[in-house]
Parts: sequence; structure tokens; C-alpha cells
Amino acid sequence: QVQLVESGGGLVQPGGSLRLSCAASGSIFSTNAMGWYRQAPGKQREFIATISSGGSTNYTDSVKGRFTISTNNAKDTVFLQMNGLKPEDTGVYYCNAAVKVHLWSAPYLYWGQGTQVTVSS
Repeated sequence: QVQLVESGGGLVQPGGSLRLSCAASGSIFSTNAMGWYRQAPGKQREFIATISSGGSTNYTDSVKGRFTISTNNAKDTVFLQMNGLKPEDTGVYYCNAAVKVHLWSAPYLYWGQGTQVTVSS
């Protein structure tokens, strides 16, 4: 059993910053990649950023230059530093992680429960 728990969401004014965290726990052998998605009201969940176990990152165009994804040394926590926030960044932010529970298992994608980010004046 693997759990992902997000934190750090909240209400922020346009131009402000927030830092989201997502901690993975449970029966984890290794984590191949971790990422962040966002779901705005009335819209489908969309990709925001991902980071591989080797540290390679990828971002959707709308957040490039404003958001930064990173992990801790143990690679069991992923962060999303969000600067220059805009009203269109509002939504529920979900983290995910591709986790192997033992050496010979295939990676399985786990999701967190989501954390609300609201950008409004």
C-alpha cells in the first residue's frame, strides 16, 4: 500500500507564490517518476510538470518559467514551487508517482487526494 499526501495549497493573490508538497509513504522499493496535474472547475485534469528519477523535468507550456518541480534527496517527496500565479492557475492540484513496490514489480501509478489552489484578489 502506497499513499501520497499533498499539502501547501491555499488562497493567494495574483502574482503571489505557493509551494506544494507531496509525500509518498508505504511499501516503496523505488520511485521512477513523480508529477503534478491540475483540474480547474468544469475542466479535465491536465498535466503540469513531471520529474524523473534522474532529475529530468518537463513542464506544460503555460507554467514554464513560473513553476519549478523538484524532489528531496530520498526521492519520496515532490515539490511544486509556483511563482507569478495567475487566476487561471486556480484548481485542485494532484500529485502522482510511478512506484515499484519491489525489484521485480512493474511501476504502478499512484495519485494523491488533491489540494486546492485559488488565485484571486
